[in-house]
Amino acid sequence: MFHRSYLKTVKARIEEPRKFIQVVLGPRQVGKTTMITQLLPQLSIPNSYESADAISATNSAWLIQIWESVRLRMKASGATEYLLVIDEIQKIDNWSEVVKQQWDNDTRENVNIKVILLGSSRLLIQKGLTESLAGRFEILHLGHWSYPEMQEAFGWSIEQYVYFGGYPGSATLMNDEERWKNYIKDSLIETSISKDILMLTRVDKPALLKRLFELGCLYSGQILSYTKILGQLQDAGNTTTLANYLQLLSECGLLGGIEKYAGNIIRKRSSSPKFQVYNNALITAQSNNSYEKAKINPEFWGRLVESSVGAHLINHSISERYNLYYWREGNNEVDFVLEKGKKVIGLEVKSGMKANNAGMGLFAERFHPEKVLLVGTGGIPYNEFLKINPKEMF
Repeated sequence: MFHRSYLKTVKARIEEPRKFIQVVLGPRQVGKTTMITQLLPQLSIPNSYESADAISATNSAWLIQIWESVRLRMKASGATEYLLVIDEIQKIDNWSEVVKQQWDNDTRENVNIKVILLGSSRLLIQKGLTESLAGRFEILHLGHWSYPEMQEAFGWSIEQYVYFGGYPGSATLMNDEERWKNYIKDSLIETSISKDILMLTRVDKPALLKRLFELGCLYSGQILSYTKILGQLQDAGNTTTLANYLQLLSECGLLGGIEKYAGNIIRKRSSSPKFQVYNNALITAQSNNSYEKAKINPEFWGRLVESSVGAHLINHSISERYNLYYWREGNNEVDFVLEKGKKVIGLEVKSGMKANNAGMGLFAERFHPEKVLLVGTGGIPYNEFLKINPKEMF
């Protein structure tokens, strides 16, 4: 059985003396629950796993009940410590207030209950954490599966990873491509949008949000102004609504909007976004191309290669805590700009279809980055780059 590297981290944290609530965040189907089911048998302390998935959103009393039952079990068994795991915690209204109350009660009474919370909506979880649980938690971000993980777990080639993306649950379906596409669309895209966004957040125009997602997948790796996006969507929305919807899609690990790099933070935030999917499966599942056709279509394949590099960078930007931008002035462009502290790295992706442009030279002259890198034709082969953790470049 394949174990993601995160398993060691969370195991080490749980084996430490009780200090922080462990919060495991990540998109749907990246293995959060699987990791916990692998963890529990490895622990020597008694534990309980509970899921809020089928619990009514208004039933915050459910949280208090399971906490009390754990306290009773501890007392009855004479255990000196206990682990409580709660999955899909964001489904419960006011969950952070209840968790704060119970955690603080245990701290005061010296009750050694350790806690892991799992959730698939980063926005809703982090809102609850910052509002109520400041100073009481640590976050572990589980991103989409990387190329080395899919290669080790399923023996995938780089071409398979570029086309089929990094959803482990879909790996066994790739020989039946129509079934694979239906699984991605029904079980991942539709479920993430309906359960993690529409059920838990106020969205006045759900059809607009879904259409924005489809458009973002179609234009992944490209820069579009919000005005152009509105024109494509044929909807009387506004740019603020679109920016908000794009943020919701990003928080669920579906589609991000990378901002323009600039010395002025105001210009960064008002820039046209560069669409970037978090997983290439989100593009190909909605495409009319098949795997075999995609490989012999240089333009489409080049786009997928560039998008796989972008997905690699945007996923790691969350766990490794660096900022990801693009840069453009006139016809001059740098595909990705990575910023961590005072260090800046410019990165160009060349898939063989792009004409040379003077973007990187102009960018280097203006911003004096720590490094400038070329991935693809004439630079680091993209299959090698996808094995590198971007933090190693700093």
